[in-house]
Amino acid sequence: MAVFAYRGRAGGGAVTGEIEADSRPAAVTALRAKGVIATSVQEKAVKAAAAAAPKKFGGSVKDKDLAIYTRQFSTMVDAGLPIAQCLQILSEQNDSKTLRDVTARIAADVQGGATLAESFGKYPKTFDHLFTNMLAVGESGGVLDVVLQRLSGYIEKAAKLKAKVKSAMVYPVTIIGVACLVIIFMMIFVLPTFANMFKNMGAELPLPTKIVMWMSDMTRKYVIFMLAGVAAAFYAIKRYYGTDQGSMLIDTFALKVPVIGMLIRKVAVARFTRTLGTLISSGVPILEGLLITARSAGNRVVEKAVMQARQHVTAGGTLSEPLKATPVFPPMVVHMISVGENTGALDAMLSKIADFYDDEVDAAVTALTSLLEPMMIVFLGVVVGGIVVAMYLPIFKMVTLVK
Repeated sequence: MAVFAYRGRAGGGAVTGEIEADSRPAAVTALRAKGVIATSVQEKAVKAAAAAAPKKFGGSVKDKDLAIYTRQFSTMVDAGLPIAQCLQILSEQNDSKTLRDVTARIAADVQGGATLAESFGKYPKTFDHLFTNMLAVGESGGVLDVVLQRLSGYIEKAAKLKAKVKSAMVYPVTIIGVACLVIIFMMIFVLPTFANMFKNMGAELPLPTKIVMWMSDMTRKYVIFMLAGVAAAFYAIKRYYGTDQGSMLIDTFALKVPVIGMLIRKVAVARFTRTLGTLISSGVPILEGLLITARSAGNRVVEKAVMQARQHVTAGGTLSEPLKATPVFPPMVVHMISVGENTGALDAMLSKIADFYDDEVDAAVTALTSLLEPMMIVFLGVVVGGIVVAMYLPIFKMVTLVK
């Protein structure tokens, strides 16, 4: 509702004040009902209302911090401590400032009579849909301690899976980044020294040397524009990925890249089965679980496949049938899901698939690292070695002529 400042007369005297209403006519009507004859009704400035509003709290936190937070919460609830006391303790001892601030506000909401799921749901950047939905199930079913244990286990395994993939990417990205910096340094500061020396020689330079010298000259003149172009390209790709068409195109391409595509597919299967298995075992309805799983897929191709499966289940079909048509889920996964549906043990089967694919991700990360190491060595040898050889060719030629 908007806030209106009014002046008027009531009981033979002048009155002023403020009133909340949906619109100015509604404010006049409300004042008349109170016996106030309004002479002036003005909506208060938007800035004043905004200044009075509380600032938004909450933000993203590290997976490790959230896993520890959930494990501590689970342990205290399992020990029989009251929820409000658990939240108060968590707000005082957590290392993450975001979690401390958010938990303090959640504790105040819970003490005021709000449910746990409603209170946590006010901070979607910190606690996602999976977290709040599982809390709602735990509260309504009276099994909050069990749900928190499953949730903490899920977050820990998901964080471990993400760390495996990141560790596989850190080494090659670091090496390639350092190599690019070394090449730029040589082009700008080292090669000009050779260029001056060759210029004084007055001899005809070999073609490789000419090419390297031209590259050095271009780098010195336009290095700022080159770096700006690279930054602009990254920004454009990021913006394009933010669109539906761009994210679908890029994610589809990523799944087709040799070796890396296989790793992405295995990570997607592990995340899908772990998330859906945890939700179903906690009592979340399968349709709601599929919706949450699709949102947390991390890949638009996987998200689309899960949403199509959800539509099929809504129409009365099975989960495994639509997954057969997708390029993401292997036949073994689809068959095991079908067996889980037929036996009524879908959550247990999904957990087994997730455990299996966690090991598969380990093997894929090892294979990717083993493949990238020789590729990087060859790249460094060809580029850096080629530059060095090109610079020394005129010197070798001059020595030959002297002999």
